[in-house]
Amino acid sequence: MTLPATLRALRYRNFQLFFSGQFISLIGTWMQNIAQAWLVYRITGSSVLLGAVGFSSQIPIFLFAPAGGIVADRYPRRRVVVATQTASMLLALVLAALTLSNTVRIWHVFVLSALLGVVNAFDIPARQSFIVEMVGKIDLMNAIALNSSMFNASRVLGPAIAGILVAYIGEGWCFFANGLSYVAVIVGLLLMRVEPHTPVARAGSNLTHVIEGFRFVLDNPPVHALLMLLGVVSVTGMPYTVLMPIFADRILHGGAAALGWLMGASGVGALAGALLLASRENLKGLSRWVAISASGFGAGLVVFSLSRSLYLSEILLLPIGFAMMIEMGSSNTLIQSMVPDQLRGRVMAVYSMVFMGMGPIGSLVAGTAAQRFGAPWTVAGGGAVCAVAAVAFWLRLPVIRTHARRLIVAQQMEAGIPPQQMTGGSVEIEPAAQE
Repeated sequence: MTLPATLRALRYRNFQLFFSGQFISLIGTWMQNIAQAWLVYRITGSSVLLGAVGFSSQIPIFLFAPAGGIVADRYPRRRVVVATQTASMLLALVLAALTLSNTVRIWHVFVLSALLGVVNAFDIPARQSFIVEMVGKIDLMNAIALNSSMFNASRVLGPAIAGILVAYIGEGWCFFANGLSYVAVIVGLLLMRVEPHTPVARAGSNLTHVIEGFRFVLDNPPVHALLMLLGVVSVTGMPYTVLMPIFADRILHGGAAALGWLMGASGVGALAGALLLASRENLKGLSRWVAISASGFGAGLVVFSLSRSLYLSEILLLPIGFAMMIEMGSSNTLIQSMVPDQLRGRVMAVYSMVFMGMGPIGSLVAGTAAQRFGAPWTVAGGGAVCAVAAVAFWLRLPVIRTHARRLIVAQQMEAGIPPQQMTGGSVEIEPAAQE
């Protein structure tokens, strides 16, 4: 059976296994995220501690992602992901046991969140780099987009389920369900048939290898421009999710169920953005999408901060989620299309540091700012900064397009893809003067 163009990466058996297992696991992950945020808010009632827990879960990614990049480039990526997913499962079950036994304390949440952050520092570079091994470079863009659509479909279901479970039976069962959900992705990974891993001998120390990844990012204007914009969005815009329990309870007066619906609405918009990206067959104009979506995301946050209606807020979160997904998914696709395979793990480690590792700084600042100025003003200020950064990126586009096209074509030719096949894959990007 011929799959539609939007689903073409699913013709690969390994990606089918990855997609189905990861989808089940991510529903559990989103259930835990929402339940944990509500647990912290219920125990403490503090916006500062909400931000602090977000900080503790993500700052290890910033600190340890370079080591995770080396591991992803040196060892079989499937084995690395199996190990990290197993560790995540055990941490979720520990949190479930503490919560269900009514012995959980806020310091337990901080410690387990920090440990999960360390695990993710190794998981994200390996998992992102493993995608190209499952589908090859021609369908890499589609696989990344489908991976994002899976992430956001789970983001719709997970918070909605968590909101209902938290309201009726408590947070602990959400944590337990998340622990069980990891079984699906681990089984899928073990059933894959992958090429034997051949280690590549590299001269130099681990520090030299880490620096090599950073040097590639700094020496290539398209890569560091995309990462700079992504970093600004992560620090100033994305913390709106950390403050969502405050919006759900104090501002919109909807409680835990409203929190699930608000996060679910954002997930619906993001899912639509991911499916739009999956329908694309080349990179033409994708850099413009990054600039437009980042500015739309920022503007949407400003408008959302003004709403005092639950239904209006849910509606506003649809385009916010859509714009967020387009900006982040497009950036991931462009960066992966420009990076050499031998540096993929280390460059994706830098991506992880910027995308998730810088988020804790924003979470901590947002929590503190919300305590002093209120959540609406904090979200509005972050959105305004995102919009300004998007304009700055737009002004740099004429400079970075030529560099981007050169890098993308070089990687496609190295993969043995003839130029005449590029229009049907993920590499077509128009000349700089025409974009």
